Amino acid sequence: MKPRICAVSYLNTLPLVWGLKEGPQRNLLDVRFEIPSVCAALLESGEVDIGLVPVIELERQPLRMITAQGIASNGPVTSILLFSKAPPAEIRTLAADSSSRTSVVLAQIWLREKFGVTVAVSGVAPDVKAMLERADACLVIGDPALQVDLASMECAVFDLGAEWTAMTGLPFVYAVWAARAGFDSAFAEQVLRDSWLFGKGRIAEIAGREAGGHGVSVDAAVRYLTKSIRFEIDEDCQKGLDRFRVLARSAGLV
Repeated sequence: MKPRICAVSYLNTLPLVWGLKEGPQRNLLDVRFEIPSVCAALLESGEVDIGLVPVIELERQPLRMITAQGIASNGPVTSILLFSKAPPAEIRTLAADSSSRTSVVLAQIWLREKFGVTVAVSGVAPDVKAMLERADACLVIGDPALQVDLASMECAVFDLGAEWTAMTGLPFVYAVWAARAGFDSAFAEQVLRDSWLFGKGRIAEIAGREAGGHGVSVDAAVRYLTKSIRFEIDEDCQKGLDRFRVLARSAGLV
C-alpha cells in the first residue's frame, strides 16, 4: 500500500509537491490536499501517515519531522496577516481563520510577548469585513490573505512573519513534513525530497499555471514563492522553530 500523504492546498506548498502532481514522483504516494487544520486532524486520526502539518502539532501529537523542507519565512511572509481596528495593546478579541493552527498561536504569542495582551480567540471563515464586525482584530492566512486588497483596508495590517523576525531576529517555520509515530517513512521521505527538487527549478512554470486558480496574478505568485517563502528548514529556521515551541509551551497554548 502506498504511503498516505496529506499536503496543504495553498499556493505556497506547490513547489514542494510539484513532483507529486506533475513530475516523476506522480502516483508514488497516495496524496490528498486540504487546509492546514484538516491535514493536522487527518494525521491525528490516523487517516494519513504523513502530513505537511502546522508546526504547533509537533507539540500536540507524537510526530517527527522527516525532511529538511517545509514552509518558512525570514521577514515579511505576505500571507499571514493580522488586521486590527484597535492598537495592538488594546486588542481583546481575535477572530482567527479556522484553517489556522500555528498562525493563531503565533498571533497570541506576538500580542503577549510584545504588548502584554491576552486575547479571546474564535475560529471563523476568512472574511476580513465579517471578522472585524465581531472582533477587535482578525487573522487571515494562506491564499485568502494573498487575495486581500491591502490598499483598500481602513485598519492596521500586521505581517506576522515580519513581526516575528523583528521580535526574535529569527525566521519563522509554519509547516513541516511530519510522520506519525511508528510509521516507516524512508520511502516517502525520498519521494518528498525528489518532489521538491523537481519543483525547485520550476517556480515560474508553477506560477504561470497555478496563480489564477489561487486568486493572484502570475507576477505576485512568482514574488511570493521566490521572495516571501523559504522551503529549506536550515539551522536558523530550526532555531526559530525551537523558540516558537518554547514560547507556545510557556504561554500554555499547546
